[in-house]
Amino acid sequence: MKHTLWLTGLLAGSVLVVTCTVSKTNSPQTAQTATPSGPDLGPKPVVNPVANTAQLTPEQSLKAFRVPKGYHMELVASEPMVREPVAIAWDGNARMYVAEMDTYMQDADATGEHEPVSRIVRLEDTNGDGKMDKSTVFIDKLLLPRMILCVGNELIVNETDTYDLWSYTDTNGDGVADTKKRIYHIPRKAPGNLEHQRSGLDWNIDNWLYVTVDPVRFRYTKGQIQVDSLHSGSNGQWGLTHDNYGRLFFSRGGGENAGSGFQINPKYGALEFADAYDEETFAPVWSIIANPDVQGGPRRLRPDSTLNHFTAGCGQSIYRGDKLPADLVGDYLICEPVARIVRRARVVNKQGKTHLENVYHQQEFIASTDFNFRPVNTYTGPDGNLYIVDMNRGIIQESQWTPKGSWIRPQIERLGLDKHVQHGRIWRLVQDGVKPGNKPNMLNESAQQLVAYLDHPNGWWRDNAQRQLIILGDQSVVPTLKQIAAGQPAGLVRKPSALGRLHALWTLEGLDAIDAATVTAALKDDNAQVRRAAIWISEPLLKQKDEAMINQVASLLNDPSIDVRVQLLESLHYSTSPKAKAVIGDLLAQNTGNPMLTAVESSIQKNEDYKRYGNKLGGLLAVDRNSVLKGAEIFKSLCSSCHGTDGKGLASQVAPPIAGSKHLADKDLLLKILLQGLSGPIDGKTYPTVMPAMADNTDEWIASVANYIRFEFGTPPPPAQNRPAQATGNAAGAQAGRPPVTATGVYRRILPMINTSEVTKLRQETAGRTNAWTLAELEQPKP
Repeated sequence: MKHTLWLTGLLAGSVLVVTCTVSKTNSPQTAQTATPSGPDLGPKPVVNPVANTAQLTPEQSLKAFRVPKGYHMELVASEPMVREPVAIAWDGNARMYVAEMDTYMQDADATGEHEPVSRIVRLEDTNGDGKMDKSTVFIDKLLLPRMILCVGNELIVNETDTYDLWSYTDTNGDGVADTKKRIYHIPRKAPGNLEHQRSGLDWNIDNWLYVTVDPVRFRYTKGQIQVDSLHSGSNGQWGLTHDNYGRLFFSRGGGENAGSGFQINPKYGALEFADAYDEETFAPVWSIIANPDVQGGPRRLRPDSTLNHFTAGCGQSIYRGDKLPADLVGDYLICEPVARIVRRARVVNKQGKTHLENVYHQQEFIASTDFNFRPVNTYTGPDGNLYIVDMNRGIIQESQWTPKGSWIRPQIERLGLDKHVQHGRIWRLVQDGVKPGNKPNMLNESAQQLVAYLDHPNGWWRDNAQRQLIILGDQSVVPTLKQIAAGQPAGLVRKPSALGRLHALWTLEGLDAIDAATVTAALKDDNAQVRRAAIWISEPLLKQKDEAMINQVASLLNDPSIDVRVQLLESLHYSTSPKAKAVIGDLLAQNTGNPMLTAVESSIQKNEDYKRYGNKLGGLLAVDRNSVLKGAEIFKSLCSSCHGTDGKGLASQVAPPIAGSKHLADKDLLLKILLQGLSGPIDGKTYPTVMPAMADNTDEWIASVANYIRFEFGTPPPPAQNRPAQATGNAAGAQAGRPPVTATGVYRRILPMINTSEVTKLRQETAGRTNAWTLAELEQPKP
C-alpha cells in the first residue's frame, strides 16, 4: 500500500468523453475555455539538484516563495506562537483556532507520538494588520487533534485514535476553554495510524457535516449530533472542502490522487471518472527545489531531483473569497508538501462531469525554495484572502514508512530532517494593492443583522452567517429569509444575488422552516444552481409522496442545465411514487447519450445495493458476517487507496490487484503479509512501494480484513465433481449442502472464514520476523 502524507484511496471508473461545452462549476452559465491559463509566472526556474535543507527563519522563508505577478505572501503567525500546525478554524469574530500535532514525527521512529501533549491555540489580530499578535492556549493536553469546527461560541474537536467529538467553550472570556462536553461517542479506538484516520468536519451548504474516511455524516442541532450513514462509504484522506453550491471535494494522497469524490454527493453513492483529470498534464507536479526525501525512491524523481507527480495531495480548498482576482474564485487549490507547492486548478463542467485542469503549464501557483515548507491545508479567510497552513518541518511521512531499512531513512539521516521540528507558519496570499476585508463581529450581532451576510461576496461570511443563524434558531427572521429566497428586497439586502437566494433557502432548511411554496418558487428561479438546490431541499416532501411537489419537480425534466437534471435524478429516487419512477424513466430515456446521467443512475443503484448489504451476507453466521462487515469498512477506508475499491488496482499501479488472486486461498500466506508486510516482485512485476506491516492492529482487525478480502475477491477452487460446494461458516448453506445465495439470487462459493485464534497462533509463530516477506519466501513449500 502506498502512503506518503495522509493515506486513503481512489475509486476509479471510466466513461467516454464526448464533445462538450465547458464551463466553470461555480458559474455554469459562463463559458470557460478548456485549456486554462493564469497570471504570468515568468520563465520556468532551473532547479539546483542539490537540496539546501537549512532551517529558515520566517522572514527568510517569506522570501523563498514564488507566486504569480500581482500576488504576494504575508506571514500571519509563526513559532513560538504556533508549532506543528495542521488545521485552522475561525469563529464568527475572526479569532483563529489552530490545531497542533505537537508530537508528530519528532524523530524518524515517532518517539512519544501518542503522548497527549498537543494543543489548540487561539490567535487574534488586535491591530488589524493581518498578523496575529495575541495568543492563548485554548485547549491543552490533547492527543494529536485532527478536526476542528467553530459553531457559535463552541469549538468542536476530534482527536487522533478516537471517533469522539467534544465541544469546548470559553465562558469567562480569558481565551481558555473551561467547559467540555462530549457530543458524539463510539466506544472503540479508531483503527490505523494518524495518516489513516478522518479529517474534515466540513459544514456544507446542506447543513450536514462531512468527514473523510468514515462512512458517516453529521447534523448538529441544538447541541446534539445526528448521524447519517453513507452506504457506499466515504472518501478522501487529509482535507475536505466544498464550493459555493455544496459540491464536496476530497483527495487521496495514498492513491496519488489529487482530487476525488467531487462528482456527486456521497449520500447518493460513489462515482469516479478515470478522466476527471488528465494524467499527463495534471498528475505531474513542478517543484522549484530538489525533493530527495520522497518515499517512493529514485523512480519518483526527475533527473533534477524534483518530485515527478502527486504523492501527498492534501488540504484542498475552493477559493471563495473576494479580495483576490475574480478569476481565482471557484478554483481548486491543493497542497503537495513533498513538492513544497500549492496547485491551482480550474474546475470545469463537461456535460455534467466535473474535471480538474492545471491553470499553469508545467508550473505551480505557489512554490517555495524553503526545504521545510510543508503546506498541509488551505482556506478562504474572513478577510477574503487565501490562507495556507505550513507545518514547516523536515519529516512529512509517518513512522510506518520511515523505519530502518526503508529507502527514505538514509535521506532523513543524511539531510538531518529529524532535527527540523517544533516550527510552523500560517501564511496568507494577498493581491498587491488590495486592502483585506473587514473583520466580522457575528457572535455579537442579532439574527436580523446576520441575514444580510447571506449575500456577502465572500463565501466565508455566507457560510458562517448561515451556520450562526441556524445555531441561534431565531424564527423571527423566517419571513425575511423567504423574501430573499424569492429574490425580493428584504432588510439590509436590496437585491438578492443568486448566492444570497441559495443561502436563504438552505438557512430556512436548517431552521426547519422551509415550506412547499418557497420550494416551488425556487424551482422556477432563473439561476440553475438555485433550481438545483430547490430540488435537493424538496427530498423530504418527495419521500412523503407529496404528489403536488413531485409534479413541480418533474416540470424540470427538460431543464437546460445538466446539473439540474442530475439533481432531479438523484432526488426523485427518494420517492417510491409511480409518478416519480416514471419521470426517472423518461429522464434516462431522453439522456441516453449523456455519460454523467448514466453513471449517476448506476451509482444510485449501487448505493441501494449497499443499503441491502445484509442480503449479500445473509447466509453467513452472525459472527462471520460481522467480521466481513468490519473488514469491508477497513478495506474501503484504507486498503482501497492502493488496491482499488474493486480490488483490481489503480491506474497509477502503485500496488498489485488482488481480485481473483490465487494467493488469497492460502490463509497463512495472506495473514503473514498482513502481519509483516510484503516487498519485492509480485507475480513477475515490480511495484514502486511495499506493503507495510499491519501487526500493530489487533488479531480481530487482521482477521476481519482477511475475511473481507477473501470473501469479496477470493476465488475458491471448483468443487469436486458430483459434490455440492460447502460454504464454511454458513449454517443454512452447509445444512443444505450448497453455498450461500448472493443478493442477485446466484449461489456463491466462498473461502472459509478465518477466526481470531488462527491469527493469534500465526502471530506467535512469526514473532521474530522483523522484515517484510517476499513472495518467493511465502511460496516455498511448507514443511
